[in-house]
Amino acid sequence: MPFYRRVGSVPDKRHTQHRDKTGKIFYEELLGAEGFSAESSLAYHTHIPSAVVAAREWEPPDHMLTANRPLLARHLQLHQLFAASTSTSADTVTGRRLLLGNADVRIHYAVARTPSPLYRNAIGDECVFIEAGSATVETSLGTLVVRPGDYVVVPRSVTHRWIPTPEEKLRTFIIEASGHIRPPRRYLSQSGQFLEHAPYCERDLRGPEAAGLADGTGVEVYIKHRDSSTGRVSGTVHVAQHHPFDVVGWDGCLYPFALNIADFEPITGRVHQPPPVHQVFEGPNFVVCNFVPRLVDYHPQAIPVPYYHSNVDSDEVMFYVAGDYEARKGSGIGVGSVSLHPGGVVHGPQPGAIERAIGTAWFDELAVMVDTFKPLSLGEAALAVMDDSYAWTWAGGAG
Repeated sequence: MPFYRRVGSVPDKRHTQHRDKTGKIFYEELLGAEGFSAESSLAYHTHIPSAVVAAREWEPPDHMLTANRPLLARHLQLHQLFAASTSTSADTVTGRRLLLGNADVRIHYAVARTPSPLYRNAIGDECVFIEAGSATVETSLGTLVVRPGDYVVVPRSVTHRWIPTPEEKLRTFIIEASGHIRPPRRYLSQSGQFLEHAPYCERDLRGPEAAGLADGTGVEVYIKHRDSSTGRVSGTVHVAQHHPFDVVGWDGCLYPFALNIADFEPITGRVHQPPPVHQVFEGPNFVVCNFVPRLVDYHPQAIPVPYYHSNVDSDEVMFYVAGDYEARKGSGIGVGSVSLHPGGVVHGPQPGAIERAIGTAWFDELAVMVDTFKPLSLGEAALAVMDDSYAWTWAGGAG
């Protein structure tokens, strides 16, 4: 994260004694990125944070991938994924289903009604977009209350859990990296402050406001990690001797935070703007963009919908959250859809969309986009809800 926070009780000098009123010492834990060479935070625990009394294997949700063959544009109908399920026990961690993935990023979808277990991703950061519902995200560094439209970025190895608001379905679009997810570097000064041209700034980010301070012994923590022999996604459950949320205070620049998509200020122009102006985050070999309600192109001869384009170096994933998608009319895509336009395949407006859009002054649309710089393969969830007719919609018929 680009700026410093201090929450709860911390000593005046780091790596020095910090004790409670009885003289008992607190145990310092450094959460450091990139081998102590990047952002970090220091947390102070009432118990030894590394004390584990048992462990067992855990099989995370299915991470098998199938190549996109033949190479085609794809349409995934996410709201069909859990439509037939009557279960009320799904949670945001163990109930997520894999849509798309490669070595750098995996994209999941989950519909949750119950609290998740304590969870720690040891592979990379997670960026969770709240499509619907609200929740409390409890973490070792404090609590975030999240609502529809929030991006919630949880750094790698921060222990946390998702608690949906009772009687609500928490729908989440989950972007899981194999590294760190950050604001784009071009938005930041050399020292990390958001610059004037950035579409959001520090005031828009919500961090944890209180340290954890939970009690308990023999607490299970689900850990997602890479198998040491195969490199595949694996899982382990640690039984911690004491609850990991026993933090009395912390400070630093590495912590979970939330940003609501409504606080992203769109950049517009006289003619159609390219996707990088919509960027909100960057990760290793991928970017996250969002398309929000906005004024559109005001050149007298402007064509507001996107031009046809080939993704020469990337695969493009678009999650359609809300609104009216002028360029996609006639394709079957609507709210709750995900489109995949792979590198090497031309795509753009549906037939008739260009003429319909001319003269439009405002787009009422909300979407999250992930562009990857390595090809994406299809997860089991994508195969389960794929609209096989989408690739032929520009030609007006079936393949």
